[in-house]
Amino acid sequence: MQNNTFSTLFVGQNLIKLLAVDSTNTFLKNLVSKSEPLPEGTVIMADHQFAGRGQQENTWQAEPGKNLTVSILLKPKFLPLNKQFLLNIAISIAINKALSKYVPVGITIKWPNDIYYLNKKLGGILIENSIVGNAIKTAVIGIGLNINQQDFSNELASKATSLHQILQEDVNLAELLSEICSQIESLYLQLKTGAHAFLTEAYVHKLYKINIPSMYRHNGEIFEGIILGITDLGLLNVMRDEKVTQFNFKEIEFLNP
Repeated sequence: MQNNTFSTLFVGQNLIKLLAVDSTNTFLKNLVSKSEPLPEGTVIMADHQFAGRGQQENTWQAEPGKNLTVSILLKPKFLPLNKQFLLNIAISIAINKALSKYVPVGITIKWPNDIYYLNKKLGGILIENSIVGNAIKTAVIGIGLNINQQDFSNELASKATSLHQILQEDVNLAELLSEICSQIESLYLQLKTGAHAFLTEAYVHKLYKINIPSMYRHNGEIFEGIILGITDLGLLNVMRDEKVTQFNFKEIEFLNP
């Protein structure tokens, strides 16, 4: 356990820093599986994550020492299984709010949990829940954010960006992590009080392409649709051919403008 100066009650108070790890999520899940209980709010931070994962086992690549690759342990036993998307909502809003202190305009949430600046990806979230009975025993929150990376591969250059590219200057990683932990704790505690409607409204307000006619692909077919919001289960509501269609995760592809 490493003490730090985070102005939080519990998120980030137990901060474990690693030089290199395959995946912070995997490392944290292994710690959780051991007999000694870890305090809620434990944060794993790695300078170099060489096998990071995104949604659906996609890989997450980050230049060593330049970006934020962290995992956070939460224990949302209060959250019913049919409301588990609300945890994703709270985390997404928290990261959006933290980044917006550096970039006040242009930060959005691409459904379900990518962080965007304009039309480029700034980061992503991977939440892995451990379910016991009808409750979430633990949630491992993986967060990858492009912060001080200046260059991306040819494949990613048109799709990804970083705070350094936006601001043209480096950002202190420890200060940003402190802000993220503070925002996550605040939104998590609001979630615990049952502020579901407020959180959902804030999430929908920040959705990438909300209420904007845009092009999408579903089952190989390209169509124009308008994102209207989400269902209680987190499915995406899209107006298509004058009727509302719901899409599950990975069922709809956003086509870049």
